[in-house]
Amino acid sequence: MLLRASAETLLEVARNPAHLGAEIGFFSVLHTWNQKLQLHPHVHCVVPAGGLSRDHRRWIRSHPRFFLPIAILRRVFRGKFVAGLKSAFERRQLHLAGELAPLTYPKFFAAWLRPLFRKDWIVYSKPPFGGPEYVLQYLGRYTHRVAISNHRLVSFDDGQVAFRWRDSADHNRHKVMTVSRDEFLRRFLLHLLPKGFVRIRHFGFLANRTRAALLPRCFAALHAALSKNESETSTAPTAHPLWRCPKCSGPMVVVERFTAAQLQLRSPPLLATAA
Repeated sequence: MLLRASAETLLEVARNPAHLGAEIGFFSVLHTWNQKLQLHPHVHCVVPAGGLSRDHRRWIRSHPRFFLPIAILRRVFRGKFVAGLKSAFERRQLHLAGELAPLTYPKFFAAWLRPLFRKDWIVYSKPPFGGPEYVLQYLGRYTHRVAISNHRLVSFDDGQVAFRWRDSADHNRHKVMTVSRDEFLRRFLLHLLPKGFVRIRHFGFLANRTRAALLPRCFAALHAALSKNESETSTAPTAHPLWRCPKCSGPMVVVERFTAAQLQLRSPPLLATAA
């Protein structure tokens, strides 16, 4: 339901001419954990910055710093997910037990759903990647990872498991948590998906049923747009360079772009730390 609602939200909002007016393609990766190995289902969606026009002849680029309006995505996603909950309840696909047992009654379930529309739901849109190399790094880190990797495990002594976690509420500081062996196994097993469940799914022009036909059109449209931009650039008068060297005043050319994470890795150590 989470994968379907998020995908339908992106496709619908992007198709609206008031926002992008294009048919987009993307893939979604389901994650179910947080840093403490607790249950935290969420979906990562990797989306190209644009899409095909309705006639599949033009490539429509999104704004370089803006893709789709967050406020609209929140409302559409909320509506689709709540509608999915209602449909699953009517088809008796929800397992409501324990403290949730009273929700098996339609009136109680409807009363439980009502306040969901009074809250702002969260859709987090990250800035664009720093380039194709960074996209590959992201895919390597996130697509096939498990709930916890070996390097985060600190110790296993006297039936207690210690592991590192990152506290986002405390400036992303790394801390160590110790839990019992049984509790650690319980948390880890929360994230084993049912057999045959597909956690990486493709949508839009990247979907399996349309990819063979639409991807060549994407490449053709992108090549046509690039050729047009090149011809316009060649016939236009030579523009003044945007950056000049502060020493010799010569034009400066962008050789490589770094993301914030890459800059942090390449930056020299602080003087206090080095001392």
